[in-house]
Amino acid sequence: MAGAFASRRLQRELPKLQATTSPGIKLVSATDLQEWLIDIQVMDSAHPLYAGQTYRLRFRFSGKYPIEAPEVMFIRATAASCWDQKPRSIPMHPHIYSNGIICLDLLDKAGWSPVQNVESVSMSLQSMLAGNYKNERPEGDEVFVRTNTQRPRDVNFEFHDDDC
Repeated sequence: MAGAFASRRLQRELPKLQATTSPGIKLVSATDLQEWLIDIQVMDSAHPLYAGQTYRLRFRFSGKYPIEAPEVMFIRATAASCWDQKPRSIPMHPHIYSNGIICLDLLDKAGWSPVQNVESVSMSLQSMLAGNYKNERPEGDEVFVRTNTQRPRDVNFEFHDDDC
């Protein structure tokens, strides 16, 4: 359940996302103030890894948002479960695990700033994808996905030299 401050902040963000967003970012669902779905695309048409692909992000908000970062991850969506009837996959990226968990300091407790919002986080992830040319998962992806029992916000990544 969102706290009063979180609710007010999200109620200010939602109309802006519904009215207009940056190119390649689309609000898919925001039926409550606890979980929103956003679709993102890499707008660089010459980008070979992500050309023509749309990826779905799930934002989960605690009652401490925006003081605390939202829980953000890529999710798979089947044609039957997508609002627009198009399947979604998890993008291949050295900082995105195959279960959708994202290793990004912006989403970490130490890297988060309350000036960030849903659109700015979406733009950062869009930019992260656009800057990637490696068709690979993070080192140890298979073991991490098989053994991790923590929520994305509780995973303690070690950030060093842009690697997770």
